[in-house]
Amino acid sequence: MKTLNLLSITLVAIIALAACAPQPTPIPTIEPTAIPAPELSDIVDTAVADGRFTTLAAALGAADLVDTLKGEGPFTVFAPTDDAFAKLPEGTIATLLLPENLEQLKSILLYHVVSGKVMAEDVVTLPSADTVLGEAVTIKVEDGKVYLNDTIEVIITDVEASNGVIHVIDAVLLPPQ
Repeated sequence: MKTLNLLSITLVAIIALAACAPQPTPIPTIEPTAIPAPELSDIVDTAVADGRFTTLAAALGAADLVDTLKGEGPFTVFAPTDDAFAKLPEGTIATLLLPENLEQLKSILLYHVVSGKVMAEDVVTLPSADTVLGEAVTIKVEDGKVYLNDTIEVIITDVEASNGVIHVIDAVLLPPQ
């Protein structure tokens, strides 16, 4: 009986000690939070940040079109790279940047802009697109490539901006004369 009492007392003591012991702190649950998508820049800032459009950016500034393309839009811009501008005859860019030729420069630049956001999947379904200059560019798909006015290739598509989209082209579009 002594053993039974001693065992009972020991069990009671163990239970009492266990009850007095600190309870483990539950591990807090952390709810996953969505990482917000980075905010898109406007068409001008997107082109400038890319680094391949310094000539285009300078021309937009000279033609006083920067604020327009930073505006609400949406716009679709067929953007020639610096390499595309380099294909123009020597001296063409310098001549277009002269104050007396700014209207011609502005016309050329506006011929690269379409009102609205036209993604590549839509571009390939169109026979042409009306530019904000009021002149259309023709569109054709051949061998899986997209061409404007038959010879100017769209080399990169769907560069999204907060106020539209940029499609990169390999030459400068010149409006019909």
